[in-house]
Amino acid sequence: MTDQETIAALVRRVGALEAEADIRRLQARYMFLCDTPCPEYGVRDDSHRIDLIMELYTEDAVWEGVGEYYDHQFGRAEGHAAVRRHFEAFWEQGKDPNLVLNAHYLTSEQIHVTGDRATGQWIHIQPWLYSDGTALLRSSRLDNAFRRANGAWKISRTRTENVFIAPLTKDFADDFPSVSALMRP
Repeated sequence: MTDQETIAALVRRVGALEAEADIRRLQARYMFLCDTPCPEYGVRDDSHRIDLIMELYTEDAVWEGVGEYYDHQFGRAEGHAAVRRHFEAFWEQGKDPNLVLNAHYLTSEQIHVTGDRATGQWIHIQPWLYSDGTALLRSSRLDNAFRRANGAWKISRTRTENVFIAPLTKDFADDFPSVSALMRP
């Protein structure tokens, strides 16, 4: 292999590693913004939170629940406006009981980059606690797609499939913040 070929190969490998790191941060940021209470500093309300989430998506993005359980629970939203409506319905004001705790934990990561497109698979698990004390533990498998647009990676598809949902004991957590300390200056 010539020096030029070696350099070209190294440039491709570094590019792939940088793309994987960007996608990893993008997926983690999405999950971070979906946590309750929202830990992002300066987020004023759920509408602002949704604005920040939508910045992560391509204009033609798809958000879908698949499989025998999530097909009917989440369905499919195509395009930026429809994906935004999906999130608006999730954080609709006045829901009773309302969600007071939700944290996303990602594992089993696989990221595959091909040029300006990529896919990523994860398993995530998240505890949910509602204001009435009811609680559950949810686990999902993610199969997401990403695309580089104007030099930045964006989510072009979020696809989630239920692995399991299990009830947790009522009021399983009794010590949790009502507002994230990260939101304070």
